[in-house]
Amino acid sequence: MNALEIRGLKKSYGDFSLDVGELILPAGCIMGLVGENGAGKSTTIRLIMGMIRSEGGTVTILGRDDREGFRLTKEDVGVVLDEVGIPALTAAQTGKVMARAYKNWDQAVFDGLVRRLDIPTDKSFSEMSRGNKMKLGIAVALSHHARLLILDEATNGLDPVVRDEVLELLNDFTRDEENAVLISSHIVSDLEKICDYIAFLHKGRILLCEEKDVLSGAYGLMRCPAERLGELDPAAILTRRVTSYGAEAIVRRDGVPAGTELGPISIEDIFVGMVKGEEK
Repeated sequence: MNALEIRGLKKSYGDFSLDVGELILPAGCIMGLVGENGAGKSTTIRLIMGMIRSEGGTVTILGRDDREGFRLTKEDVGVVLDEVGIPALTAAQTGKVMARAYKNWDQAVFDGLVRRLDIPTDKSFSEMSRGNKMKLGIAVALSHHARLLILDEATNGLDPVVRDEVLELLNDFTRDEENAVLISSHIVSDLEKICDYIAFLHKGRILLCEEKDVLSGAYGLMRCPAERLGELDPAAILTRRVTSYGAEAIVRRDGVPAGTELGPISIEDIFVGMVKGEEK
């Protein structure tokens, strides 16, 4: 079963228009939603959660369509938004409140995460740093046995060591093949470490949604004399940079002659290349 299915999701704000044609997240997988600021990542997540009303399309979570009682599945969804909203409570008080909010609340899991993530227990939420607020939000999302986690910039504000700890928690979460994670982030290197699927969102449109390994294997970095690029099919070239020393281009591996030596390329470079290609 797919944990999340989006088809034809639409929303407009003034001169911004979101149109997510299709996005499918299989159970047991982690999908990274990549996009520049203003691309529509947070709007997409708020539409998924029913926090704002869509102008078209459908959202199906854990097999249930949003038109057929989607809100009944909220118990199975853990959410961390870019601005965590928790009352001015300490971590211990937060656990007591959440125990009343979620029928599947697991206090032992929550207490373990508070220790593991080194969340201060003597400060109220309003007194915490942004990083600790985010960690507390993540601890709550992971403590009521959700089957789908939806995280919007959840690693933002965390130092590299804690980010790695959070990424490890997400990997552990999806070892249960019924669980899945949708995570948006502008820290693409984080997504490269853990994601099975990558979706590129640019100006409200999905440029690409693909398995990470397939995407990484589809493109490469070509260094060659500038005139050699002119021999390639223009459709095979994602971006190019020509200097007096030669040319460097991100190319599709299936669009260059067999035996051409290509270097590896990062997911972030592929995304930037696609965005530049769209703008041209």
